[in-house]
Amino acid sequence: MIEAEVHQQLRAFLREQGVPTWPHHLTMARLVARAFRLGRSALMQVGGSERYRLSYLVPALMWPGPVIIVAAEATQQRLLQIEIPRLQQIMSLNKPIRTESAWPEGFCGLLFTTPQNWLKSHLSGQSDFPEGVPVLIDSADDLEELARDALTSVIQPGHWDALLLACPSQAEDIRSLRVSLTQQIFRHPESPYHCHLIDQPERESLNQLLSLLEDCPGTAGIAALPEAWQQFWQLWQAEDNLAWAQVSRTHGQFSLHASPIEIGSVLQERVWSKQPLVVVGAALDADPNAVTYRTRLGLGDMTCLQFGPARTHELIQLYLPDGLPMPNTPQFQVALLQELRYLISESSSTQGLVVVIVGDVPLKAQVGSVLASEFGSRVQVERTCLDDNGVLVTGWKFWKEHQRVLPAPQLLAIATLPIPSLEDPLVAGRVAHYKHLRQDWFRLYLLPEALSTLQRAVVPVRERQGVVAILDNRVLHRSYGGQIINALNPAARISYLDPGLFESDSCPILD
Repeated sequence: MIEAEVHQQLRAFLREQGVPTWPHHLTMARLVARAFRLGRSALMQVGGSERYRLSYLVPALMWPGPVIIVAAEATQQRLLQIEIPRLQQIMSLNKPIRTESAWPEGFCGLLFTTPQNWLKSHLSGQSDFPEGVPVLIDSADDLEELARDALTSVIQPGHWDALLLACPSQAEDIRSLRVSLTQQIFRHPESPYHCHLIDQPERESLNQLLSLLEDCPGTAGIAALPEAWQQFWQLWQAEDNLAWAQVSRTHGQFSLHASPIEIGSVLQERVWSKQPLVVVGAALDADPNAVTYRTRLGLGDMTCLQFGPARTHELIQLYLPDGLPMPNTPQFQVALLQELRYLISESSSTQGLVVVIVGDVPLKAQVGSVLASEFGSRVQVERTCLDDNGVLVTGWKFWKEHQRVLPAPQLLAIATLPIPSLEDPLVAGRVAHYKHLRQDWFRLYLLPEALSTLQRAVVPVRERQGVVAILDNRVLHRSYGGQIINALNPAARISYLDPGLFESDSCPILD
């Protein structure tokens, strides 16, 4: 069977290479090969290690039929330039390989494409990829966000000009409604998220515009409108939709967005039912069976497996100081800065990067300013050009996008847990949907998001068994704190810092 062949070939390759490797290669490779052979979908959580990709490359190259690998462009380049040539040379694997945005006619090899191309093709209703071909989705942690983006219809400022050209007889009324809508949107107070949900007055204006376009003389109604407007009105009229306005006050412009709130049923119908899947991600769900993740994305019954970080060489030291004020109190900022001064001073005995993650945008700027006044130019706010002993103050998004290219930090200090803020209109809209269904919105949405973000954020720290400091006392005094600590395992809990902890050969002390 293909599983035995893959196991034998990969084991021989790993022995010949003689380099530090991932301990789960053989298990994962057999499961991927089995999924290809049986056509049964599988989901695997790999714990954030970057070394797992050999586990799916070998079965994909050895499988006699075609295979599609869905991966980001940066991942594709590494695989095509480094990993695959090495495998081909040593294992004599000569399967045809191509990188395309659509399936080439008559091709029967290994095809790489991006998640955006693959999702857009399936969701368009006329897929450029054949049914029944095994698909492996790498780094699926961002799959829900990418799918939501693909299902979102956007009306940009330029689309209004196209609408005027399509309905010249109604041009004056369209202009009048656009002016009214603009005034309503810009009455909203400015927010750090630069967007707000469409409220009732704006909905009434848009409904008036829709009625006007449906009765537009000399056309076939909505079906005759430009494609962007057709898609927008289709989502606008759906029963469960999320509609919001993105505002650029600098340019005096806005864009309209509409998206389905629940995307699982759409993905199940248009995407997942077309082929067997192997979904691979770092931290998709705290549950080994990934029930919440699969429910949100509409993934059905699958073989699920969770590989944890290796306790021997990926253990972090977890510092959880007690007694700090809660993040929503006036005393928190002063206490936070005092604790950060202590952490940076204690870590200064050893050269290495210190990363401070502050999710709140105004607080991030204040923390960066205060620390720079005390520690000088070694403190940078969201910059990638850093000193060897630099201090990076960053938000969650910047760290997620750049953590792979920056040196592994010796200390990662987290000001507050990455629980999505209800002040974000899009988060509030999704929470309202859960409330409408009388579901536990915190444990089905906010907490899983926070756990996944935390698990992925600490991955670089595991490379040097560094220190992770969480300065949010909710970890110690809320019922969900235990789930957060468990999600960060393997970790050695420490109650105080010693400069020796930051030495590369230091051994963590278990409580």
